[in-house]
Amino acid sequence: MKASRLTGIGLIAAATLWIASGHFLPHQRAESGAAVRAGQSEANKLFRVAVATTSVVPHSRKLTIPGRTEADKRVTVTARTGGVVTELKVKRGMLVQKGEIIAILSDEAREAQVAQAQAVVTQKHTELEAKRALILNGTLPRLQLVDLEAQAKAAEAALAAAVAEQDRGIVRAAWSGVVQDVAVEVGQAAFSFAGREIATMVALDPMLAVVEVAERQLAGIKVGAVAEVRLVTGERASGKVRFVAKTASPTTRTYRVEIELPNADGNIPDGITAEVIVPLAPVLATRVPCSAVTFSSAGNLGLRVVDANDTVEFAPVGVIEDEQSDMWVVGLPDRSRVIVQGQDFVREGQTVDAVGIPELTAVAK
Repeated sequence: MKASRLTGIGLIAAATLWIASGHFLPHQRAESGAAVRAGQSEANKLFRVAVATTSVVPHSRKLTIPGRTEADKRVTVTARTGGVVTELKVKRGMLVQKGEIIAILSDEAREAQVAQAQAVVTQKHTELEAKRALILNGTLPRLQLVDLEAQAKAAEAALAAAVAEQDRGIVRAAWSGVVQDVAVEVGQAAFSFAGREIATMVALDPMLAVVEVAERQLAGIKVGAVAEVRLVTGERASGKVRFVAKTASPTTRTYRVEIELPNADGNIPDGITAEVIVPLAPVLATRVPCSAVTFSSAGNLGLRVVDANDTVEFAPVGVIEDEQSDMWVVGLPDRSRVIVQGQDFVREGQTVDAVGIPELTAVAK
């Protein structure tokens, strides 16, 4: 009795399991099939990237070079004759005008030499006029007239030399500028044969901004071009390129470029650090976001673009100017579709879902 009861219970359990399997197993197989189909759909879905159409336009490049200011003229004023400094009219930092007296040397009998030479001139002219009539009427030989005229001219030349020597005792400024240093004191002897230094002067107007340019950048710099100068003090000035060297420095292989800056008020000092922004000749270039620039699998700098079939290609480019958020590059064809978002997640030859954004328009600078 017990055996038959156990047999019945077993048959009932087996039937129950068979009925339940009809409900669960088909449903599980259906779910598995749906998952497989969803995976295949995800695998076939294209990677989406953002692209922008670029334009090639003329771009005026700017070359930023560190440099310094330099006085246009610098001279050491020296004594041209012997004597003792009796008066000193200037001091360090003083602004003097052209022709203004810097120092006066002792007379050293120069005034007496002028007076003597003047007396000789008067004597020779008096003799010439007194004997001219006698020579013309034949009383005296005609050749004597030539001799008297020569003596008069020699006396005039001696007077001119004496006056010039007297003027050398007064030291004047050859041009307007600032006295940088004074090397003598009143009562100090100055000897012409030693070229005794009296003072040092610099001309601050105009002021020069001087830079050294590499040979590969030289071709774009032209004389007469307007350049901007930023001083280390924060001041800005604008001037023109007045000189571009034709010979390179033998040590640095760079070329000297001078920018002339107006400095009538003398606010720009000599020798201060400056940053010079020099315009270069315009070139055809494309402006792209800095974030879009990437490297190819071979390590080349460039951009990833998509063709008409939305296939990724790599376009190598050369950077000619780097701005804060954009770059100007050459080598990119006009109307290129540049990947600006997602370029680092795709590779050449891959087909992508290219979504356009507003075109990258550039205005010629």
